[in-house]
Amino acid sequence: MEVRVGLIGYKFMGKAHSNAWGQVNRFFKTGARAVMRAVCGRDENAVRGFAENWGWQSVETDWRRLVSRPDIDVVDIATPNDSHAMIAIEAARQGKAILCEKPLARSLKEALTMLAAVRKYKVANMVWHNYRRIPALQLCRRIVKEGRLGIIRHIRAVYLQDWIQDPKFPLVWRLKGDIAGSGAHGDINAHILDATRFITGSEPVEVCAHFETFIKERPVGAMTGGLGAKAGRGKGRVTVDDAVIALARMSNGAIATYEASRFANGRKNGWGFEINGSKGSIKFEFERMNELQFYDASDPAHLRGFRRILVTEPGQHEYISAWWPPGHIIGYEHTFTNQVADFLTGYLAKKPLSPDFLDNTRNQAALEAMAVSSQKRRWVRVQRVN
Repeated sequence: MEVRVGLIGYKFMGKAHSNAWGQVNRFFKTGARAVMRAVCGRDENAVRGFAENWGWQSVETDWRRLVSRPDIDVVDIATPNDSHAMIAIEAARQGKAILCEKPLARSLKEALTMLAAVRKYKVANMVWHNYRRIPALQLCRRIVKEGRLGIIRHIRAVYLQDWIQDPKFPLVWRLKGDIAGSGAHGDINAHILDATRFITGSEPVEVCAHFETFIKERPVGAMTGGLGAKAGRGKGRVTVDDAVIALARMSNGAIATYEASRFANGRKNGWGFEINGSKGSIKFEFERMNELQFYDASDPAHLRGFRRILVTEPGQHEYISAWWPPGHIIGYEHTFTNQVADFLTGYLAKKPLSPDFLDNTRNQAALEAMAVSSQKRRWVRVQRVN
């Protein structure tokens, strides 16, 4: 069976998604063959070059045209955040399956409209939380579900970057609230919140957060330039957070902390978490993404200590048979291919996909509660989404 894909967006995430769609047929036997039918971008020359390089069969410069094409089964949304809702809602109306980049939306209200649309039109839907497809995170989830940590008491997670440290860095779209919705919060805090929800199966029920914007104005840059934009003339106001720290009470009784910053000098993509339970602890760092650190409190006293688990063995995760022999690690790009494989398998079998719009609207609800908490300077209950 062919699954014909249309991608909207061709920058950083467009490359990651294109690589995944191009590789999945070579490594996974899903019963469905991904066909890279069309890619869409506003700059025709640039998008044509992108299509030629990555193997897309055709190009569009209007996303509405791509979404309405009868030879497209799946719409992959890799655009800035302000267009997620309108593209997803129209794609649902056209009966297309949808994969949408994170954060799902700029606000809970937007996420709820997207959720309502995919439910109304009964279309398959998934959110690109590719980090869930890191084998070590899959194993971490299994360890927690097996009860090896006992009662979960502490969850602490951080996501640290430094790419906007320089005050001369221009005012790109990720620093404008009307486009991005939020800054480090929606961009990277969304990832660690989703990861801990996935691993522990628990949801934040009440949160208290503080947002900070360290540099209030920046040189006006080319908004289409992304991370590589060059500064222009004059300055504009930064309307998102640069950093966020949040506390949470979780539905499983644990207490959690989340810290996300794009001002952590020396940190390029440094994220991870530690989970402490009554029987043990587990730790993960993305910069060592094929490893877990596991502590078992039942070990004899003279043997206690964190042990390293290299997650490349059969039986440790569900993807290794598609890749390399034991001991051969995989990388960031493989997580996207793993997700596409899961999407194709579920899509063909007409089974629920994970994380779907419902799952990530719950993530959005927690993000929104944190934003409200920072504004009102108090604890805030997280809205339940069903």
